[in-house]
Amino acid sequence: MKVLISGASGLVGAALTKAFRAEGSTIAHLVRSGGAAPDDGIRWDPRSGSVDASAMEGADAVINLNGASIAGGRWTPERKAILRASRVDATRTLVDALARLRRKPRVLVSSSAVGYYGDRGDEILTESSGAGTGFLAEMARDWEAEAMHAEASGIRTVLVRFGVILSPEGGALPRMLTPFKLGVGGRLGSGKQWMPWIALEDAISAIRFAIANADMSGPVNVVAPNAVENAEFTRTLAHALHRPAIFPAPAFVLRLVLGEMADELLLAGQRARPEKLLAAGYAFRFDTLDTALKAILAA
Repeated sequence: MKVLISGASGLVGAALTKAFRAEGSTIAHLVRSGGAAPDDGIRWDPRSGSVDASAMEGADAVINLNGASIAGGRWTPERKAILRASRVDATRTLVDALARLRRKPRVLVSSSAVGYYGDRGDEILTESSGAGTGFLAEMARDWEAEAMHAEASGIRTVLVRFGVILSPEGGALPRMLTPFKLGVGGRLGSGKQWMPWIALEDAISAIRFAIANADMSGPVNVVAPNAVENAEFTRTLAHALHRPAIFPAPAFVLRLVLGEMADELLLAGQRARPEKLLAAGYAFRFDTLDTALKAILAA
């Protein structure tokens, strides 16, 4: 199988590349113009809408993971524009290129996030739940809409809505570990916001499961079955590290330091459930937080 990946340098993209190559698949990476291109690189420039579409011919599956880091800087108007362009505009460029191919890929897996749902309190959120409000929700809605245009070209399209991906190799967890290792970790705000999480190993397996399962399309919550509130997450993490969790970060301090990003990224919650994956028979390697964290930290 030939697999085309955008955003391959990120945590998920690197792990997917390793997993597919281990099984003998051929991998091609979309590489931004101006950077050093590896032998398997296909040049593209999402900002200008240019891409070497001819080099994309023959792909069986395309995985779109493009997107600037949500937590990479305070959400100024300029930063918000970068976040949107790296997702919405880049996806439009990719889908337009796929539509021009002589032989279309069988499936497009395009990343999204549970931020699509906005801050919904204790409401259980499945793939049939509607979009929420706020910057993240509106960006995810537009991001997904661009990806779904691929269906008009006959390409089965799966929208993977990620929760917090747990891995010692990157993402949110290494940032969380430092204050806990120093003994000054604690809940964020009230700690009552839900944190949908998933181990990296399950995130990778779920993507591969979606590619192999021809009946799967549309949004898919890529989260573990047992979401936890932030307070429980911090207690479980502290216990796994044999450290206390007694220093909460007050909401007003987070807002003072991070602005709007604090409310949407740290203080908002989504009680998301992976209804589609469970209904399709996907078996989670890690379905409880304590087993996941013990395995991840041991690694």
